[in-house]
Amino acid sequence: MSKKQDQPQQKGLFGISWKAYGYSAALHVVLILVLVLSMEFTPAHDAKDSPMLSAPDVDIVEAVAVDEAQVQAQVQRLQEERDAQRRAEEQRVAELERRAREAEQLRQREAERAAQVQREREQQERQRQQAEQQARQAREEAQRADQEREQAAERLRQQQEQERQAEAERQRREQERQEAERQARERAERERQLQERLAEEQAARNRARQQRVLTEVERYQALIRQTIQRNWIVDSSMRGKSCILNISLARDGFVTNVTVGEGDRAVCESARAAVMRAGSLPMSDDPDVAEQLRNIRLRVEPQL
Repeated sequence: MSKKQDQPQQKGLFGISWKAYGYSAALHVVLILVLVLSMEFTPAHDAKDSPMLSAPDVDIVEAVAVDEAQVQAQVQRLQEERDAQRRAEEQRVAELERRAREAEQLRQREAERAAQVQREREQQERQRQQAEQQARQAREEAQRADQEREQAAERLRQQQEQERQAEAERQRREQERQEAERQARERAERERQLQERLAEEQAARNRARQQRVLTEVERYQALIRQTIQRNWIVDSSMRGKSCILNISLARDGFVTNVTVGEGDRAVCESARAAVMRAGSLPMSDDPDVAEQLRNIRLRVEPQL
């Protein structure tokens, strides 16, 4: 339906459209013009003698009444035609919409059938692929089973050969072992005798070495006490008192830590301060002696 037909008609008084009023007004104007022109060309007469002065009024009124009825009829007919056209157009649109719905439903059914066919094809394709895969797997399993049987037979043959060689090797090694044991017993006896002599000699050397180390440790402890005494600030209140110091030294004699143990608190603190003031203490170049001096425990007492 066109846009012009869709627009509602504007109505005037008594339900008559403004276009009908326009037709009626135009007809009245034409009739008035005709009347005026006829009066201009009519000779002047006395009003009493001429009956034409009253007749035109009657004709004009009748003509206007007739024309207005015709206009109303024409307007009514046009309105009915337009209503009929509108109803026909509405029916045509409704029919088109119905056909469109039917076409859409048909299209949907066709699409569903096509989708169902596609799904069935895909299902068949999957089933075919699964069947092919199962057949391929069955062939591969059969091949593997054949290979495993051949490999098992080969392993059995190799195992038997290995067992034969192992037995021969075992016998040979047993003979070698017995010979080796005899030789080992002889070497062990000689080694034992040698080790006994070496152990006796080493023990003698260790005793001598240990004695020298102890002597050196005692000598360096005395040197350390002397160094502490030189750096110790003492007073008479410390007379007869002592303290135990735990001293940790580096390889070069540098003091890394000092802690106090039993003893008078004032003596311990001043002795600790003396060690820290010294900074480094005597240290032996002998590794064994130095190891004994790395962490020493000394009892010190001020010399007054």
